[in-house]
Order: sequence, then structure tokens, then C-alpha cells
Amino acid sequence: MKPPSQRLLYLDWLRGIAAITMLQGHVFQSFLKNDLRTGGPYVMSQFVGGMPPAIFLFLLGVTFAFLMDSQEKKGVPATGRMLASIRRSGYLFAAAFAFRIQLWLFTLDFGAWQNIFRVDILNCMGFALLIMSPMAVFRTVERIRLCAILGVAIAAASPLVSGIDLSGSPEMIRHYIAPDYNFFGFFPWASFVAFGLSAGSILRRLKPEDVPVTMQWLGWGGLALAFAAYTISSMSNSIYSNVDFWLNSPALIFIKLGAILIVIAFAWLWNLQATADQWSWVRQFGITSLLVYWVHIELVYGRWLSGLKENLSVGQTVAAAAAIIALMLVLSVVRTNWTQLRNWAGSLSPAPRRVSGD
Repeated sequence: MKPPSQRLLYLDWLRGIAAITMLQGHVFQSFLKNDLRTGGPYVMSQFVGGMPPAIFLFLLGVTFAFLMDSQEKKGVPATGRMLASIRRSGYLFAAAFAFRIQLWLFTLDFGAWQNIFRVDILNCMGFALLIMSPMAVFRTVERIRLCAILGVAIAAASPLVSGIDLSGSPEMIRHYIAPDYNFFGFFPWASFVAFGLSAGSILRRLKPEDVPVTMQWLGWGGLALAFAAYTISSMSNSIYSNVDFWLNSPALIFIKLGAILIVIAFAWLWNLQATADQWSWVRQFGITSLLVYWVHIELVYGRWLSGLKENLSVGQTVAAAAAIIALMLVLSVVRTNWTQLRNWAGSLSPAPRRVSGD
């Protein structure tokens, strides 16, 4: 993990906001009583909770662009840059399968081994990076345009992919590719990775004095994009015959993209005076977001708190969400300070007593 001085603090802060929002959304989804799920608190929780996957995928594209640009500046040849991108994809695939295997083992239901191959967001990340690895052969300035076009193409093609009859193909292939409410298919989710690649390439090209103006453009541009996409989605006519707004609609993708751009501008403004040595509990979540994601899924959806599932009132669910967030914060702090904590614990241990040789 890079030290804070080498990271863009506002991106960690944004990733932390996404992690916190994800936590509350999953707690409400798992613990709230079924008869309370038509009320405002649950609807708002799930509406807001629908943003974190898009943010995580977008920020993955941003950091992926940083990797490509860094290797380009080091003089790594195009094939070497692409291989490095493929290796990063392999790391995410390994994390995805390790995560699913751990969940499968902890359920003690060894007959449900198919869950190991469930296409979750980590699988989507790995697959999207694998498909987009050839972007590494282009220069950073070229990726700005090419990845933006790629993101638009993926979003625009999503309803068309939904209309393709894939019933004769293996189930896993369908889950990796086609839009589905239960899985993170390449269409439409990978569009956020492509847009992140474009945005990350822009950020790497900026001079320090250009950042404030660029953030203003991102914020106002995101607002305009979200408003335009929402307006278009409200029209009765559509060029698609089978568009489903919450599943494969390009309009929803652009609404979320607009919201992400707004939040990036806000995150930059919020952290304008922040320094690397100032601790922020929100950024803390962003630094260890993968660990927080991994552990909380087991807690919220696993066997550990099964007595709470679909059994809490709104107030109790809010309290449970606060408790889970606090617990994950403690875990995150322990993770980033593990060496210091271990040394401190060792200093408290009594020194071994010398035995006289008489």
C-alpha cells in the first residue's frame, strides 16, 4: 500500500464515502423486516446504496490509468505495459475467487460449490481490466478520448446485449457478459471502468494550476450530464425496444456518471486543505476498502449475525448499521497500523528473567 503522501487524498476520501454508503445499504438489505421495505427509509437506503459499485468501478479505472501512465513515463514498451495490466487483472480475479471460496467454506454448505463462480463485483473488475488491457498500448493523451468512446459504446450496447438469446451458452458466460439484476456483467458495469480510465488519464495530464478549473468543469459537467440523461429517460420514445431503466438503460449509466463527477469535484474541494499527515476516518475506509468489503459481507450476509436478518425495525437497523461501520473502522485502523500495534504490544511484555548459572 502506498503511503498517504503518494496518494490523491480526495480519491481515497471518495472511495471511503462509497464504502460507508455500501455498508449502510447492505445492513438495511439484510436486517430490515420485510414488511418495512416499502417505506421511505429503506427506499432511500437502497437508492443511495446503488452508487458504491459504480464509484468503485470508476475509481478502479482511474487507478488503472495511473498505472498505464506511470509505466509509459518509465519507458516501458507497449507490450510490457499491456502485460502489467493483465497481471493486475489476474490479481483481482485471484482476490475474487479467494473471496468466494472463503464465503463458501464458512457457510458449511459444501453442496453449493457453484457459488464459488458467482460473478460479483471483484469478478467484474478483473474481467473489465482484462478486456481493456490493450488500452495500455496507447499514449495517455489518446486514452482520454478512446476510453470515453469505449464507455459510451458499452453503455449504449447494454440494451442490445440484453436482447441477444444467450440461452445456449454456458451460464457463467451469460453472467459475465449480459445485464442481470443478480450479477455484475460486463454490460453495463464495465462502462464505469472505461470512463474511469478516461478521467484518470485526464488527471495525469493536469498541471497543479489547472486542477481547480478542471474540478469546476467536472462538477458542472456532471450536473448537466445527469440532468440531460434524466430528461431523456423520461421521454416516452426510445430507440431501444427492450430497455429496462434499472437494469440496462444507458440513461441510468450517465445519471450515475454525472453524480460521480459531481462527488469527485466535491471530494476535491472538501480535501483542499487536507494533508497526508492529517487522519480522516472517511479516508481511512478508502485506504482499506477491499478489506472492509471482504469482512463486512461475511458479517452482514453470513452466519455470524443470522439472528438479525430480516428481523429489525428501522431504528434497530440504523443502530446496527452504525455498529457495523464503527467495527469496520476499528478493523481498518488495526490493518494500517498493525506493525506499530505489534511493536507496542511487544514493549508491554515483561523482559525474560535471567537465570543464574550458580
